[in-house]
Amino acid sequence: MASHAPTRGALHPTSALASAIPDKLYFRIGEVARLCEVPAYVLRFWESEFPQLRPNKGGTGQRLYRRRDVEMALRVKSLLKEEGYTIPGARAVMKSEFRGAEKDSPQLSLIDSGASHAKPASEAKQMRALRRELESLVSMLERPIDALPGVHKSRAAKKPAPLPIRAQRKLL
Repeated sequence: MASHAPTRGALHPTSALASAIPDKLYFRIGEVARLCEVPAYVLRFWESEFPQLRPNKGGTGQRLYRRRDVEMALRVKSLLKEEGYTIPGARAVMKSEFRGAEKDSPQLSLIDSGASHAKPASEAKQMRALRRELESLVSMLERPIDALPGVHKSRAAKKPAPLPIRAQRKLL
């Protein structure tokens, strides 16, 4: 009896397909459908199910996929068709892979809280300065408006504009 268990964690065959993607800036949905060997409506459905798969839309409303989007569509296809994941399971795998890619991103180094590397002194100094600035903003926002420097009491205690005559008649 053959086992139908998915081969999760095995090297997925889409890596070979990813190298077959033409070197272009943008791909239309028909081109991506041919590369992924699925109909265009399947790609549109995947866009609704996987938040990481968000192609740009041109001025005419046509979906324009970048290479990263095509690779992501190929990965979704691999998870669903070859590795046997359900859509919620594939979504969870994509979410964890997406988070893993974000952790490797150099843009997030300031907010990385991992203890694997110590922050340089200059980053710690910047963070303390930012914290002091935020604390001063909080204390400024907690004060009454007439207590702020540069705000005249006449401005802070400005009377509301009188009601129009029609509104005054309605009140009587």
